[in-house]
Amino acid sequence: MRDSDVLSVARFSGSTPADEAQLRDELARPWSRLWVARGEDDVPVAVLIAWHVADELHVLNVATRVDRQRIGLARALLVTAIAYARSRHVKHILLEVRRSNRGAIMLYRSVGFFAKSTRPNYYPDGEDAVEMALLFDPTTGAIAVVEDEIHLES
Repeated sequence: MRDSDVLSVARFSGSTPADEAQLRDELARPWSRLWVARGEDDVPVAVLIAWHVADELHVLNVATRVDRQRIGLARALLVTAIAYARSRHVKHILLEVRRSNRGAIMLYRSVGFFAKSTRPNYYPDGEDAVEMALLFDPTTGAIAVVEDEIHLES
C-alpha cells in the first residue's frame, strides 16, 4: 500500500493525523489484512482492515468515504473477506460495532453475522459496542445461521 493510500484510509476512517503512523504500523503486522475498494481515479474509497490469527478473522475497521456510502462497497469488501476466511478454513469472523450504528449492524446481519454480546463503555466516548460473529459450518464451510444471543432495540 502506498503512503498516500495510508493517509486516505486514515482520514476517511475517522482517524486523526496523529493516528496515521499507528495505522501504518498496524498494516505492517504480518497478521494484518487489508482490502481496498478504489474509485475511478485509483484512490481508496472503502477499506476493510482485519487480523487473521490462527483460525479466526477479526474485523478491526470497515470504512467508506462519505460520498461513496450506501452503494455496496462495504458489502463487497465483507463478501471478499468472508471468501478469504472460508478459503483458509477460518472457524469464525468477529467484530465490534457501535450500538448506535444501526446501518452497520443491519449490513453485518445481512451477510451472516449475529449479535453475540455487548461490551459496556467500549468506545472512548462511553458508547457500548455490540460484539458480532459469523460462524462457518466446520463440515461444509457454509455460513452458519445463528440467532442473536442478545436483544438489540430495533
